[in-house]
Amino acid sequence: MSELFATTGTIAAIATAVVPQQGSVGIVRVSGARAMSIAETLFHTPGRQVWQTHRILYGYIRHPQTQELVDEALLLIMKAPRSYTREDVVEFHCHGGIMAVQQVLQLCLENGARLAQPGEFTLRAFLNGRLDLTQAEGIADLVGAKSPQAAQTALAGLQGKLAHPIRQLRANCLDILAEIEARIDFEEDLPPLDDKGIISEIEKIAVEISRLLATKDKGELLRTGLKVAIVGRPNVGKSSLLNAWSRSDRAIVTDLPGTTRDVVESQLVVGGIPVQVLDTAGIRETTDQVEKIGVERSRRAANAADLVLLTIDASAGWTQGDEEIYEQVQHRPLILVINKIDLVEENQRQNLQSQISNLKSKIFTSAAQNQGIDTLETAILEIVKAGKVQAADMDLAINQRQAAALTQAKISLEQVRGTIEQQLPLDFWTIDLRGAIQALGEITGEEVTESVLDRIFSRFCIGK
Repeated sequence: MSELFATTGTIAAIATAVVPQQGSVGIVRVSGARAMSIAETLFHTPGRQVWQTHRILYGYIRHPQTQELVDEALLLIMKAPRSYTREDVVEFHCHGGIMAVQQVLQLCLENGARLAQPGEFTLRAFLNGRLDLTQAEGIADLVGAKSPQAAQTALAGLQGKLAHPIRQLRANCLDILAEIEARIDFEEDLPPLDDKGIISEIEKIAVEISRLLATKDKGELLRTGLKVAIVGRPNVGKSSLLNAWSRSDRAIVTDLPGTTRDVVESQLVVGGIPVQVLDTAGIRETTDQVEKIGVERSRRAANAADLVLLTIDASAGWTQGDEEIYEQVQHRPLILVINKIDLVEENQRQNLQSQISNLKSKIFTSAAQNQGIDTLETAILEIVKAGKVQAADMDLAINQRQAAALTQAKISLEQVRGTIEQQLPLDFWTIDLRGAIQALGEITGEEVTESVLDRIFSRFCIGK
């Protein structure tokens, strides 16, 4: 049995971020049979406050032996089963920072609790029937959400919008299995199975599984975000573009070529999608050793990016240097950004249009004048949609683990259909059908192994 599965006893952990000189409140959470006794030992309430569930008490935390004052705090009581873990839970709401919460946690550990493992509070909620696995993963996604859309999708999982269709699919498979097994046990007393009807039911289940699988890329995009690299020759306005887009001065902007020597990052949200924007050093041949390193990093960033913004200087036109960079990045999803458009006349713009007519995705910007940013974001979303990844209006998105289980369920159902079409005995039908049922059960937790739980909950923070 893994250490994570040692879910006995009373556990305690700091449930808020601990940052020196920051944060007004720090919370120490305690869950288990001894939670109330620990609270009664450490917490002292003035006056005649009533110790009842779902009440907040005001008082002082004192060392039980020396009676030394540790902190002035609030105590929140949540008795089983009306708590997150369905156990007795108490929370000490202390002053923020480091010392107060650390001292309170240490007192809890000295008086009957042990330090919680990563994700153990949520694991207990799952094991005690408070949550299923999709809801538990929704909590992890909500904590790590990088955009409002990602948070909404995580909340959908937490509210059971994924669990419900999965349970329905599993129930449909169980109904089919019951029909088949009934014929195996009572063949003489029941009419023959409708093979075509069974195949039709299996196909309906497979279609719904395919619909859920189609949300995997959407979910992955919301969770991890889109990595966008701005590349181009020196002094074409890459840093200005980043600053205008992020509405900040993240990158140094001068008239000197080669100012950016390293990759500068900025985090944005476009159409509900988290976007990591990388402003790279100008790509050109150089003898400067430091600039060479920057150029090499730029090339690596471009190759690792989900989308490349090849930026050129409209006043300079399409140069040989632009062509060489294009040759290096054309294998990546790409948008051509024609910057400094405010510096050219209409006839120059038309000449430039003819030079780049073979490039489908292109936009015109003036980063210095803060023009064209909305058009850039629209172009990015079009690229995303072209890859059949919707950027918004999603209320459901599966993760990698769930996708793997759904894929296995779909394969098992395809094998059931093949078995039926080959007219093999009914016993053979049930083998792969049970495999589909097990795979679907792994998603919500009806059928789950210790290693799966280890993998899921070890990604949580300790206080969750």
